[in-house]
Amino acid sequence: MTKDVSTDQLAAALTAPDAGDALGALALPETVADLRRVMAAMSELANADPPEVGATVHERVPMDDGLTGMVVAPSGKGPFPVLCFLHGGGWVCGSPGDYRKLLLRFAEQGILCIAPDYRLAPEHPFPAPFEDCVSAFRWTARECGHLGGDPGRVGIGGDSAGGNFAAAVAAALAGEADAPRAAALIYGAFDFALLDGVRGPTDGLVARGNDISARAYLGDDRERLLDDPRVSPIHVADRLPPCHVVVGGADALTRQADALVARLEASGVPHEHFVDAGMPHGYFQLEVLPAARPAIKRLCAFLHRTL
Repeated sequence: MTKDVSTDQLAAALTAPDAGDALGALALPETVADLRRVMAAMSELANADPPEVGATVHERVPMDDGLTGMVVAPSGKGPFPVLCFLHGGGWVCGSPGDYRKLLLRFAEQGILCIAPDYRLAPEHPFPAPFEDCVSAFRWTARECGHLGGDPGRVGIGGDSAGGNFAAAVAAALAGEADAPRAAALIYGAFDFALLDGVRGPTDGLVARGNDISARAYLGDDRERLLDDPRVSPIHVADRLPPCHVVVGGADALTRQADALVARLEASGVPHEHFVDAGMPHGYFQLEVLPAARPAIKRLCAFLHRTL
């Protein structure tokens, strides 16, 4: 990477008339360390001016298997519907703290959020992060009643790599008594085979990041694992609960959403599918973009209806 991507550069690109092309023109990442610097800049931008919603935030709550998580509880009297939210970051970066403002927005809409701080590749490659997410959801289903949540109304969700985890965990737990009742899948990657040669307006930054992070997550077993349902949950789409699938029209992962929706339709799985025109990857966290707040409210309405 010739130079770090700063918060100001990201902000300028995301508010450009053609955000997709502007993002694609940024300096390309070359390593996991580059991706982590981009995520740090994104986090600063995404968490600016947090809402004052009266929510209660619990940092680093102990969970099972040595994990911790962030709990964001709405104000008022519960029990509230619960979302186990798995953060994005390409399997190699990110934390619940990077999503603090978004979690507050969910809480503003009456959703109790539990966001685990799962392990990251390449230090902890597959299957460790996936197993952490399974453990975190089981903890959420078991313990949310003590935190103001309704144990009978628990869903799972996430964005980008978190969307991948959310779909994979939901499918893996299908049929269990405490399986997720709904899945909120925000510009996720559902078929690793489609990450090779992905094409879209944001090819430069997003597609390059996908390649680096996918290799870090799967390592030398990448080819063998492409069809593993824990990696590519599209192959077990028939096991998913009702889904809210959303992506930006200027996101390189629109193809991923289209492919998953086709499988959901073929399997008769109830679902919603939204493509927000002109929106780049990550727009849920970028309230300078016009579709961000409406998309959050639309997703929360789905959770209230479905859980």
